[in-house]
Amino acid sequence: MIGFISYLVNGISLGSVYALIALGYTMVYGIAKMLNFAHGDVIMIGAYVAFTAVSGMGMPPVVGVLLSVVACTVLGVLIERIAYKPLRKASKLAVLITAIGVSYFLQNVALLIYGANTKSFTSVVTIPALKLMDGKLVISGETIVTVVACLIIMAGLMTFMKYSKSGRAMLAVSEDSGAAQLMGVNVNATIALTFAIGSALAAIAGVLMCSSYPALTPYTGSMPGIKAFVAAVFGGIGSIPGAFIGGILLGVIEILSKAYISSQLADAIVFAVLIIVLLVKPTGLLGKQIQEKV
Repeated sequence: MIGFISYLVNGISLGSVYALIALGYTMVYGIAKMLNFAHGDVIMIGAYVAFTAVSGMGMPPVVGVLLSVVACTVLGVLIERIAYKPLRKASKLAVLITAIGVSYFLQNVALLIYGANTKSFTSVVTIPALKLMDGKLVISGETIVTVVACLIIMAGLMTFMKYSKSGRAMLAVSEDSGAAQLMGVNVNATIALTFAIGSALAAIAGVLMCSSYPALTPYTGSMPGIKAFVAAVFGGIGSIPGAFIGGILLGVIEILSKAYISSQLADAIVFAVLIIVLLVKPTGLLGKQIQEKV
């Protein structure tokens, strides 16, 4: 029983990382109607920035995290401005191929700078582990911080979308960008802001993920990026609560599969769940049916 609770807690922790990454996917898709497959590599860049700041320059962990967030925010806006903005009117396929190209570009830049060797990431979390049930159940500081950070960010993001002027502009653009532009909303600035927020969340996710799983390579972000995309689709792409629920469920499914079925098959099970969800409910758990304009 204690083993199960321990796996469940680890699953929620991993799921919180997926949820943070999935929020970036879901916002960009909901507002710009494009899949940013380079999102996973922004996570990796964020982790490398924090690694360089903390391990390379001896800065305090908080400064490392802030630098990582700033670097990824700038990177996200640059990617949008250089790679995606010229493709606003292009086909979905052109945007998708560009996103994959940006992904490989970021991976190879990291390879050039840091090499292919695995770096050992120093955890940025300084909170001690929580011992429950006479020390039988240990919840690491990383797990506590990851889950709390995810909940705070989730609540903050929903409040921002509902009550701020920029948030309402994002909702307007996601409904109908043409009409939003006629109403005086700056669509380009709104999309750039969406990328900035998504990339900042990716930086936080990267730092928290590498604090829990300390191996860092130029390919660190690829698999979590794909799984977070699965989480976003699972919860209903374009829905912020959906990304959160999808992320948590996916993390729990993955950890329980590793524990009780097979660690080799865990990834396959995650993707099998996606296929089943899409067959039963194509819009995801909280996604809404979109009417095609004819």
